[in-house]
Amino acid sequence: MIPFQILLSHWILLLKSSCTLLGKTSFNWLLFCPTSSMLESSCKVVKEGLLEKRSDGLLQLWKKKRCILTEEGLLLIPPKQLEQQPPSPTEPARIKELHFSNMKTVDCVERKGKYVYFTVVMTEGREIDFRCPQDEGWNAEITLQMVQYKNRQAILAVKSTRQKQQHLVQQHGHRIRSTSSNSA
Repeated sequence: MIPFQILLSHWILLLKSSCTLLGKTSFNWLLFCPTSSMLESSCKVVKEGLLEKRSDGLLQLWKKKRCILTEEGLLLIPPKQLEQQPPSPTEPARIKELHFSNMKTVDCVERKGKYVYFTVVMTEGREIDFRCPQDEGWNAEITLQMVQYKNRQAILAVKSTRQKQQHLVQQHGHRIRSTSSNSA
């Protein structure tokens, strides 16, 4: 059995080469090729394991996904693709990225039998249903990481606003001094 981190690094290399060969630079749900993604960034892996996602089809079956929760969002990988050794360069990778910047809330937590059911609501209104064994705590961990991400973004926005204000004050102060020295 190949350790998961080694397998993931093979996937990253394959995705990068697929993106280059296909000339893809924008996000696509079926072929994951963003220019700056969670796979390419050095964000910390917080949790990894299996999670079940309800399919969008008519039957709405529960499908197992290998999940990697990072400080930036959630990566979903079909388990069958992880079994390919090495991943096939001819078949596109079907990795989905649920980035926290596109995530609104984690809702509808319900405990039934051995499972916890929860819904991830995306900013565009799309709802994605998940379930996991009660003792794994995926819903709580995803919520915690999302809140921490949003807090980091809010802090960065405040810092950016303050820097812009300071820059404007410095520019305005320089203009006032220039104008008063010219009139003298």
